[in-house]
Amino acid sequence: MARASILSSSPGKILVGVAGWSYADWAGIVYPARRSRDFHEVACLAQYFDTVEINTSFYQPLRPALAEQWLERVAGNPRFTFTAKLWQKFTHQTGATADDERAVRQGFAPLLAAGKLAALLLQFPHSFHRTPENTAVVEKLLGQFGDYPLVVEVRHGSWNHAEYYALLKERGAGFCNLDQPLVGRAMAPSERATSAIGYVRLHGRRYDTWFSDDPALPRHERYNYLYGDEELAGWAARISKLARQTRTTWVIANNHFQGKSAVNALQLLHLLTGAKVRVPDVLRQHYPQLEAIADAPAEEPTLFPNPPR
Repeated sequence: MARASILSSSPGKILVGVAGWSYADWAGIVYPARRSRDFHEVACLAQYFDTVEINTSFYQPLRPALAEQWLERVAGNPRFTFTAKLWQKFTHQTGATADDERAVRQGFAPLLAAGKLAALLLQFPHSFHRTPENTAVVEKLLGQFGDYPLVVEVRHGSWNHAEYYALLKERGAGFCNLDQPLVGRAMAPSERATSAIGYVRLHGRRYDTWFSDDPALPRHERYNYLYGDEELAGWAARISKLARQTRTTWVIANNHFQGKSAVNALQLLHLLTGAKVRVPDVLRQHYPQLEAIADAPAEEPTLFPNPPR
């Protein structure tokens, strides 16, 4: 018998997924090493998760035709919704123009029209401290994109302030609860809601690489972290509290190196529902701990799994 869900008394819906899907190191770990001609990564993920956070929109505006293709790819899962990051030109740089805003809006238009863009994430870097000037930047973007379902991620602890939370509530924007290395004055884990949207992002806890400026260190090492059972249990409890304050809560695992985000997202789904979950065969071959929560035996059992480091 499945154990009782941690969310049995919670009215809010929870969707758990991963950040991005186009990672070279996922080949043969999250995705099959041999793929059919019509294989697509997001279609694969939509078999196991009900949401994915679009990462490419942070680097450049989406092409509308590409967004339409993604909608077709996930059509087999009617529960599926996307969240997406706003272009970094608005959050990490200066000088964004009206043409830039138009390009962003055109890219998101197919997702929004289909009712599949559940949240637009305004993600700011750790160096973005709470100052009058930076508060004005947040206020401007909340107004500029106020017709979208917004969530704001700030990483520096100076934003842990009643006035900031009041601003988000006033504008109807969600607060992004973080798990990140607590280096310096970093925003600590929380279960805060400022709108009907609950949002959680799990970045991992690589204290040794999070702020490294070593040019020889691969960027992916920042996200090379697998959460343990106790860490996940702590977040399951926070997510439960958050869900009681919101209509829907999105939980996004961003510790993506070698599929660790997918592993932890599946484990969280199991913790939150109390039920076993569907697990990709290729993923459980590399992470045999998933066998205990899988809802069906592997199609091709592997006697000697080789877990990634």
